[in-house]
Amino acid sequence: MLRKLHGLPGLVAALLLVVLATSGVVLSAVPALERSSAVVPTAGELSVADLAERVVVNYPGTEQIARSLSGEVVVYYSHDGKSGADLVNPLTGEAIAPYQPSAFLRWVKNLHRSFLLDVAGRILAGVLAALMVLICLSGAFLLARRLGGWNAIFRPIPGSGGPRIHAELARFAVIGLLLSALTGSYMSAVRFGLLPEGANTEPSFPAEVSGGTPAPGGSLSALKNVDVNELRELVFPYPDDPTDVYSLSTTQGSGFVDQATGELLQYQPRSPGSQFHHWMVRLHTGEGLWWLGLILGIAALTVPVLSFTGLQIWWQRRSSAISLGENASIEAADTVILVGSEGNTTWGFAMDLQNKLNLAGKKVHCAPMNDLAEHYPKANALFILTSTYGDGDAPSPANQFMARLECFQADDGLEFVVLGFGDQQFPKFCQYAQDVDLALSNKGLKQMHPLARIDRGSAMQFREWGEAISERMGIPLALSHNPAPEVMSEFELVERVDYGVAVNAPTSILRFKPTQNDRKLWQKLLFQNRQHLPDFEAGDLFGVAPPGDEAPRFYSLASSASDDQLEICVRKQTNGLCSEYLHSLKPGERISGFIQQNPGFRPAAGTTPIILIGAGAGIGPLAGFIRKNTERNPMYLYWGGRNPTSDFLYQPELGGYLNDHRLTELNTAFSRSADKTYVQDAIIADETALRQRIETGAQILVCGGRDMAAGVRQVFDSILKPLNLDVDELRNDGRYLEDVY
Repeated sequence: MLRKLHGLPGLVAALLLVVLATSGVVLSAVPALERSSAVVPTAGELSVADLAERVVVNYPGTEQIARSLSGEVVVYYSHDGKSGADLVNPLTGEAIAPYQPSAFLRWVKNLHRSFLLDVAGRILAGVLAALMVLICLSGAFLLARRLGGWNAIFRPIPGSGGPRIHAELARFAVIGLLLSALTGSYMSAVRFGLLPEGANTEPSFPAEVSGGTPAPGGSLSALKNVDVNELRELVFPYPDDPTDVYSLSTTQGSGFVDQATGELLQYQPRSPGSQFHHWMVRLHTGEGLWWLGLILGIAALTVPVLSFTGLQIWWQRRSSAISLGENASIEAADTVILVGSEGNTTWGFAMDLQNKLNLAGKKVHCAPMNDLAEHYPKANALFILTSTYGDGDAPSPANQFMARLECFQADDGLEFVVLGFGDQQFPKFCQYAQDVDLALSNKGLKQMHPLARIDRGSAMQFREWGEAISERMGIPLALSHNPAPEVMSEFELVERVDYGVAVNAPTSILRFKPTQNDRKLWQKLLFQNRQHLPDFEAGDLFGVAPPGDEAPRFYSLASSASDDQLEICVRKQTNGLCSEYLHSLKPGERISGFIQQNPGFRPAAGTTPIILIGAGAGIGPLAGFIRKNTERNPMYLYWGGRNPTSDFLYQPELGGYLNDHRLTELNTAFSRSADKTYVQDAIIADETALRQRIETGAQILVCGGRDMAAGVRQVFDSILKPLNLDVDELRNDGRYLEDVY
């Protein structure tokens, strides 16, 4: 519901909100521009009487002096029967320039207030301001839910692309946008009588005026008692009429001044309601608060980008919506798949699972989790595929599942499997999937396979999970869904460096360049003889599908696009179809592959100390990070191999990085050397130094096998204990990142 409250108004009003915002940006700069050109006396330096005296010297026909909240002083006068208006210097009363309001700004103001449509446009602008209030508030609550609560609202935002840009900009701009929307809604409601204006009662014209000989304006006591910075307007008496008076309006109230005695007559202070209305206008326009105007303008600048990314997110969800194909009935199904997905991404995996189960001869019923039936008479397998929303909450299509589960009746032969989808950068990665797994177990259902979790839609993890399920069920189940299939490119192997043959762990560093045939015409013209690579960074993934298998395997990149080559480090696995294929390549041979971004595995920018930990081929992206450390920020590498003479991967390069200080320190461990140590041992041996680095804000990046990563986590939990920290806390702060396989 909250997502709909946020998304639907944005979809309906996106274009008009962009118009309001961009016109607001232009208007927000006006107070600052006026302030920059205005001469503003210090408090107590100049009274209204002084100003009147100096202006009259230069403009004998002065009719009115007006001062804007930004400090500009305008004198309206008549000369030789003609009217005029000039900006003046209040300290001298002399002209600065003719006063001529900008026709362009007047047009922009009308566009902002009413879309150039008069009353109907003003109503529309008011409705849009109210919608913006709803969008801002719902967006703030959505962001808090996504990050794990209000206390986590300033944590680093995980993810990438449009969703992350949308969230980052929204967090930056929401207060400014909400202030503009609230004040705009108030002003519109007042204009159309929905709220009282809190208008100030204007003083009535004085019944008694002295009628004496007019005195010079500079001598009038009532005007001497008012600082010029409080002046809003001073209207002069009609010439040669001793019964007329000065009309004085200030920020505090208004009244009349006897032109002979200087007495203040019929003074009326501003009412609280009038003061409130006055401040609401100032907070909306920035008038007299030029710095606030600039802040509001900068916030409004985000609206076009927020609108674009919001529409992009909506379109991605809409385009990823799945229509069920062949779907068995509840009564006939022997296998049930229930899906919980906030953005429809999980449905793609569910449909691939359903199709493969159908091919294996199963009768599959697939539905949202909220459609859990009370009983599936013929089902012997229940699959739950679900994402997690916000702070461990259920996605919308699963928010009634737990309640419906209380009425669920399962046969003794029914087994269940839960597969969670999420992003491990979030504090409660796949939390709802864990809750469902526990609830099904507490219900008495038998678990077919332990809970598994898919990180960032990993096609490789999904395939591996399918292999385990296939073995458990005794049916072929080659899952191959990729939620974001990439455009394939052709690459040529130009160099390979082989290690590890002597210790039965063949590992190769493979370096590729794109083929000339794969380059577009504009790339050939622009780059001429230079090869063109897609944009990528070390730590991103290279997807390769071996011949005869459509499911890609992913390898962490050890290079960046600026290196003008694509580099991976691959260990040959026993019965590893893709690794054997890559190891069989000879220089000059070609393969097809694609780049998949992996922004969640990057070293922090700046001077933050970086602790790199890996084993075996996991050194690939770590070596890439070190290679890019041209600013010589502190980097410490802990790496484990088998034998220092046969599989010391990147040994020449690491030596060079130590010499030129791109690498600060290197710690190695070899399991088949005399010491027989592992990377965990190297970490323990250096625990005091590591603890000190972590205390100063160091970030830890781990790359390698799952068993190694689990051991490293255990070691760091022990190291962090004296600091009252653990790995989960560092992970939540973006200071402990993993790329494991």
